[in-house]
Amino acid sequence: MELRVRKLGRSLGVLLPDGVIQRLQTRDGQGLLLIEVAEGDYWLTRYDGAFKGKMAKVDEIMARYHNTLRALAK
Repeated sequence: MELRVRKLGRSLGVLLPDGVIQRLQTRDGQGLLLIEVAEGDYWLTRYDGAFKGKMAKVDEIMARYHNTLRALAK
């Protein structure tokens, strides 16, 4: 689905079609999360308050097992 970036006041924004709003189960004023998944690629998803805590735990585990994860990636 192609979306267009538009000027909204002094900012830029993207207007989401009704079908996207329904699939994201969101409404005016609710947060969305933009996640970089690869170089230049992004996912747009509903904001999940628990997600931030989960990602902090992932960061902690990755830091603790950095050398092990590096070896497994080879």
